[in-house]
Amino acid sequence: MSRPTRNREPSHEDSSHWISFSDLMSALLLVFLLAVVLLVLSLTYKQQELVAQQAEAQEAESLFATQRDRLETQVATLSEREEIRSALVREISTELKGRGIAVEISEDAAVLHIPTSALGFDSGSYEIHDAHRGVALTIGTVISETVRQDRRFEALDTVFVEGHTDSEAFSGLEGTGNWGLSTFRAISLWRLWEEELPPRTALTALLREDGQPVFSVSGYADSRPVEISQASEQQMAANRRIDIRFTVKGPTADELADIVDGSIGASAAGSDS
Repeated sequence: MSRPTRNREPSHEDSSHWISFSDLMSALLLVFLLAVVLLVLSLTYKQQELVAQQAEAQEAESLFATQRDRLETQVATLSEREEIRSALVREISTELKGRGIAVEISEDAAVLHIPTSALGFDSGSYEIHDAHRGVALTIGTVISETVRQDRRFEALDTVFVEGHTDSEAFSGLEGTGNWGLSTFRAISLWRLWEEELPPRTALTALLREDGQPVFSVSGYADSRPVEISQASEQQMAANRRIDIRFTVKGPTADELADIVDGSIGASAAGSDS
């Protein structure tokens, strides 16, 4: 006859084992949740950092594009002014030649060469003789009318009336030598224009945006000869001349520096991002 079976009570050892396993699972779950939270935070931070970098890159690209556009505008403006200068110098030359006055222009159409045959400067002299005054006034009139047309003088910075001499040493004008002689040749032509050109063609009335005169006078002695060899009187006479040099307004050093600094800053910002 068999004995009745009793339900076995769980031992203390079994209960402890079950509790330890539950604690372990809870701990693992907690670790997993913490890992998930850290991963989410890390991804969020990376996303924010990426968004910030993209914003910086876009800002740098926009700044660089702005600086590039400014530079392109400066170049386009300067190119346009140079084209205006070339056109008016060629027009002056063509008009004077049509009136029987022989002049030449430089290869870049920036300088008008007026030979001594037109103004009659004797060696060692800065006087414009009566026989040449009419030609000198015609030159001034044509220059004035041409630069005034469509207010093209506004594209110019300065028009230099430059005097030149041959290589023969000059001892007059209180020891200023050929430098003084060349300058006085330019002054003689300018004074003739100033005194005898009618108000409608007066070159002295042409002013730049800053209120300064467009025309200026200078002398270069024999430092810029058109004939290097001066063995003959004809070669020496070719160097006794007046040059009319037309310069155009360009960007200032500060404007260019501002563009360069902006471009460097944009490039650095783009590299960092």
